[in-house]
Amino acid sequence: MTDKTLDAPPLERPLHAGLMQADRHAGPRGSGALLRARLGFVAAWIAFFAVAWLLPTPAGLNAAGHATLAVVAWVAIVWVTEAIPVGVSGILLPMLLVLSHASPNFPKAASGFAAPVVFLCLAAFLFSAIMQASGLDRRIALALLDRLKVRTANGVIWAMFAVNFLMAMVVPAANARSAALLPVTNGIVKLFGASSREQAAKKAIVIQSLVYGAMISGMCILTAHLPNMVVSGLLEKQLGIRISYFTWFKLQWPYLGMFAITQCWVQYYFRSRAVQIPGGRAAITSMRRALPPASGNDWTVLALFAAVAILWATEPLHHLSSEIVALIALAVLFAPGLLRFGWAEVEQRTIWGTLFLLAGALSLSSAISSSGLAQWAADHIYFVAHGHGWWLAIGIVMLGTHLIRIGMLSNVAAVTMIAPIALALATRLGLHPVAFTMLISDTDSFAYLLPTQITAGVIAYSSGAFTTADYAKVGVVSVLIAIFYGLCVIAPWYAFMGVPVWDASAAWPFAH
Repeated sequence: MTDKTLDAPPLERPLHAGLMQADRHAGPRGSGALLRARLGFVAAWIAFFAVAWLLPTPAGLNAAGHATLAVVAWVAIVWVTEAIPVGVSGILLPMLLVLSHASPNFPKAASGFAAPVVFLCLAAFLFSAIMQASGLDRRIALALLDRLKVRTANGVIWAMFAVNFLMAMVVPAANARSAALLPVTNGIVKLFGASSREQAAKKAIVIQSLVYGAMISGMCILTAHLPNMVVSGLLEKQLGIRISYFTWFKLQWPYLGMFAITQCWVQYYFRSRAVQIPGGRAAITSMRRALPPASGNDWTVLALFAAVAILWATEPLHHLSSEIVALIALAVLFAPGLLRFGWAEVEQRTIWGTLFLLAGALSLSSAISSSGLAQWAADHIYFVAHGHGWWLAIGIVMLGTHLIRIGMLSNVAAVTMIAPIALALATRLGLHPVAFTMLISDTDSFAYLLPTQITAGVIAYSSGAFTTADYAKVGVVSVLIAIFYGLCVIAPWYAFMGVPVWDASAAWPFAH
């Protein structure tokens, strides 16, 4: 990305600058990627028809579960090989559920598209697009870096984590936050020289700011991470438990502390703690001053976003659900003359494909649970995990989750398959269904072994600051940190909040 791109006014910058670099469907593919996609496309359809109509039904699985297994085989191959855009795969899932007879009719198969969480996600995506079109995302990032008087690589990382957390309140996906922060991060790392210590500092800044920080900051905010919404939608549909925005935050906020531990490890591994920014604070200040002045419209939009955050946090007082609050905010935002740009600019920056993926994933997740496929898979996993203490059983399932995740790019795709199985497995293991499902689904977000496991990793890799080997070496320990943090910090915290993972009979302590 050039300096000219970085300095361009918001509406003249390439749409989703970082994300487009990372999106393998955004432009022409290399011959190897195209061949893999073609082979994957053919293999997916062969697997679908073979499982649905040629192979015998596995023992213990009913007809609906067998049909759903055919859809899972198709979508797993499509997602791993990236045979078609993930958004298109989400749109096709209801059709496949009907063709395979996994669902009796199309309205049931497409139920995920009408889920409340999809409207919440849509509103959040539109909020994000408005921030990008107005340049508020970059303005907030540079303002915080400047105000925090950042002078070292370590300071940059902590400041960018603060930026990530604030952006998580209105930017609904880790990959969107990484894409928004990529030009800022690139501008900062370009200030460093070519010495070994400065090169190491670049690696630490990019990995922590665009990957670890983006993922961890979104764990405690329901709308900040798409897998959060997949899990909450599943729990509401299968258990009748609706987790509000504020309840989710109360359960998940201790994850923020994990960033301090990963930061200690990353700065130890890269020896980046005391590396100074060439030019110091003045370099960041000059980047901020290059921005055009904020308009009155920008301040109005910021005030409205702040009001939305307050209403989300105070849901128990006014009883307006998160999606209703978000849609009311959209009605206000698009009042004539409030925005200094039109619908076209917002529409172009909205990540529609991810929205379709989420809706299709919710439909598939529901089918996996209701068809009996999740219970059948849970019965098989049970033989490996049972007979151990709760902590070892959870640890085994977490490790298995990370092995499964090596070949998949999408968090949403992975959680769609993993969460229903975890929900069914909890009952077999005698563990609390909500706590167990959340712990297992959460660990999926910390897939740090390869950049290609999560879109934020691909975006960070596009900066050219680190190699795959750098990422994997620091990532192995980071994954272990995430597993132990879940077992030693989050599980006890859930228990303190009244949701002990080791007690399957514990009643849900929050209103729903």
